[in-house]
Parts: sequence; C-alpha cells; structure tokens
Amino acid sequence: MLARVYSCAIIGLEGVIVEVEVDTTGGLPFMAIVGLPDTAVQESRERVAAAIKNADFKYPRSRLVVNLAPATVRKEGPAYDLPIALGVLAATGQIPPPSLEHALVVGELSLDGKVRHTRGVLPIAALAHQEGFERIFVPEADAAEAALIPDLEVFAIESLPQLAAHLRNEIHLTPYPSASIDAITAVGQTDFQEIKGQEHVKRALEVAAAGGHNVLMVGPPGAGKTLLARAVPGILPRMTIEEALDVTRIYSVADQLPPDIPLIRSRPFRAPHHTISHAGLVGGGNWPHPGEISLAHRGVLFLDELPEFSPRTLEVLRQPIEDKVVTISRAQGSLTFPANFQLIAAMNPCPCGYYGDPVKACTCSLTMVTKYQKRISGPLLDRIDIHIEVPRVDYEKLSDDRLGEPSEVIRQRVEFARQRQRERFRTAIVNDDGQAADPSVTCNAEMSPAQVRQYCILDEAGKNLMRTAMSRLQLSARAYHRVLKLARTIADLADAEVINAVHLAEALQYRPKALIE
Repeated sequence: MLARVYSCAIIGLEGVIVEVEVDTTGGLPFMAIVGLPDTAVQESRERVAAAIKNADFKYPRSRLVVNLAPATVRKEGPAYDLPIALGVLAATGQIPPPSLEHALVVGELSLDGKVRHTRGVLPIAALAHQEGFERIFVPEADAAEAALIPDLEVFAIESLPQLAAHLRNEIHLTPYPSASIDAITAVGQTDFQEIKGQEHVKRALEVAAAGGHNVLMVGPPGAGKTLLARAVPGILPRMTIEEALDVTRIYSVADQLPPDIPLIRSRPFRAPHHTISHAGLVGGGNWPHPGEISLAHRGVLFLDELPEFSPRTLEVLRQPIEDKVVTISRAQGSLTFPANFQLIAAMNPCPCGYYGDPVKACTCSLTMVTKYQKRISGPLLDRIDIHIEVPRVDYEKLSDDRLGEPSEVIRQRVEFARQRQRERFRTAIVNDDGQAADPSVTCNAEMSPAQVRQYCILDEAGKNLMRTAMSRLQLSARAYHRVLKLARTIADLADAEVINAVHLAEALQYRPKALIE
C-alpha cells in the first residue's frame, strides 16, 4: 500500500515542498530512504522504528521504501522523522491516509515518540500558506513561530500517538491561536543616557543611525567603544513587521531563535570574536547556512579589535557592504543570503592601545604602530563613512550623577530623519539608462549615483568647500559620494532641504585622519 505525506525542505532561506512517499513491499524487514537524503535523514530509519514501537503501534515486518520527492533537492536534518512515521502508519492502515491531504508535517522524533523542535518552521509555514495547504502539524515548541503566518491552521504536536489519535478522530486537537504580532515587544537595550561623556561620539552615532552609515571608532582600551556600539540598536528606527519577519526567518533557519521569542522585534546586534572563521562570518558549510553578517541583517554588526581579524575575513566584507547580500557558491549550486547590516567597528590605535594617549605612554615602536594600522586595507576603510576618535573619559564626567540624553529621544530624531528619506525615495526617479531606480532604497547610505546627483545638492559655499576637500584630502570617487550621502543625512537631521557648508563641514570631519603623525 502506498501512502503520501507532505513535508518541506529548506534551501537557503526558502522552502521546497517535499512529498514523502512510503510503500510496503515483500522482502526482509528494512527501510530504504531515497531522494538525496543526508546522514541525519538516513538515521531516521532507527528513530522512526523505535518511536513507532514505543508508541504501541505495529512496525511492519516487511520491506519499506521511502521516497523523498523531488529527488533533485537535497534533504537534510531530522525534520522528516514525523512525516516518515505517519507515512509508515498510513501505508500499514493504522491511520486513515485521506486525513493527511492538504496538510504539511514537520518534526523530529525521540525514541519514545515525543516530537522535538525543528529549525526553519517560519519559512516552512510561510510556504505552506503560499502553496495552498490548509493546516500544518509542527512540534509544540515551534507552534508560536508557525502561528505568525495568517490564514493557516497550526496544530501543536506533542507526540506521535497524540497526532495519530487526532487523525483517527479519537481526540480533537484545536488549532494553535494566531499570534498577535503587535503584542510582541522588543527586548530592552543599553541606553545612551547611562554612557558618561563622549558627546561627540554620540552625535556621530546618531548621524550613522539616521542614514545607515558605517562607523569606525578608534581609541584606547576602556574608553567605552563597546558600550557605545551596544547602545546603537536602541536609537535605530523600530523594525517594521516586514523587517521583523525577515530577520526572524533568518534566525529560524540558522536555529538561533530563542525558544520564548517567536518573533524578533529588536534590531539584531552581532559581535563575533576576531578568531571567527571565514565561513562563520559570511556563511558556509557543505550546504551553506547563514553567517554572522546575515544574522546582523537589519541590525548592527560590531567588529571589535578590527585589526585582529584576519585580512581574508575582512576583505570578504567589501561585497556585502556594497550589495547588501552575500552569495555563497558550492558545487551543488549558489545560495544568496541577505546582509543589509550596519557595520560598527572599533580598534585601538596601536597594539598596546595607548598611542597618542595624553595620560599613559605608548610602549610600541613606530614600526609596530604602522604595521598594526596597515592590517586594515584602504578599500575597506574607504567603505566606512564615519571615522571617529574615542578618547578616555575624565573623572569629573564619570562621577557626575546627571544622566545623559535618553536613547528614546535620540531615536525620535533618527526616525524623523528616516521618514524624510523614505518620503524622498518614494518619488519617481529615473537612472541614466532610463530605468526606474530600486524601490528598496530606504536610507541615504543606500543611494545610487543617480539619487546622489538628484538629492545631494550643494549650495555655492558647499561646492567651494567640497572642491577644496577633494584636493587636500585626496578623496576617491567613492569617498566623494559617501561624503555627500553623509552630508545629506546631517541636513535631514537639521530638517534642511539643501546641503549647506555647515552640513558638509561636519561630514568632512568624519573622514579618516592620519593616526601616525
């Protein structure tokens, strides 16, 4: 007897419907699984057999053939345990096959028949709704995540006997209640008011947040670079529902979604250690999975001790910074992951950290300082809009009981500037080739050259200042456009339509300065 159960495979961040076909034939007892399964899927034979026996069902003493179609799609992970077990029960007449029509099933089985957590439930549920499935059976631990998809009946399954009893109409399971996305709140973050001093750095980070610009902070150890970076997500605009679902999908596929948080409403903040591998940062593996830059999508990627990262690891950031996506190629094919992050990096001016410090003497030679700073390539530095020095904080400011400006107040100014940008980019704009510009552009840092030409208009004093800066600072064409984008953001914070010399002068102050004098 042939039985068919529908499940889903995750390829990158997208799902593919998989038909789990189970057929019983004559021969020695054995389960053959075909359809390009990986080792974890092949091991389902033992888990399914033990789960069926320990759940007081009859495991057939005949040959079983399990086909995972389409055979051209690679199947990985233990999520096929539950659909394979249901297929065996349906093929042997222990549950009615028609009850599995228009339903999608995922879940890992323990040896006693309990259903365990499965990664990637959110994109699986989204695909089920898109493909017209009426209901989906998922592990109880993942039901809240699947319930984020509207107009889809989600059933939280605790064990194989429970689901079998429901399919045989012995018990009635009620669908899991749909999640109220608006009721899910963001997690608290570091507040700017708790950071003493560093007013000019806070201003630079506000400008960066308002326009989506990248930042490099340089200063001695203990000056507050890491604390300032951790406070940045608190001043970024609140995520829209579409952004939250986009980020949650990545974390679900990467199996890093907290069990008590079905939807991520806070901007991600990722701070990988400088010993991270190339694959850990950009993504990879035999079958690629998202890396840190994709986990920082719509949020902040913080690279502390920037020169300590390997040069090869840093250089791979150049393409994602420009294109906002990362493409990973393997022999089986290529996968593209989103990587629209805001880079915030921090570094010491020298190996000991005190070069140029007015209080503590530097113990490094000039050669050591030069070699340390040359670890970061010029092309990568050219892609960072804001370079800011973070000096040590004196005792008077540290001991002052007065609080600084709260993050919520700064966020309001940032959201006002972002709203100006969104309204500006909604207007029709045509590129040089006559094609409409990318509608996904939402902030100044993402502007195309055509948009820079249209929206970054300088007054006469600004043109003269820019001409002088191009000559003295030896700005590249990329740096020229980045300065204009930064000046546009500063003008937006000031609610100005035209970029004047004051806005441009502040933008030029954020260009990199020679650390070795």
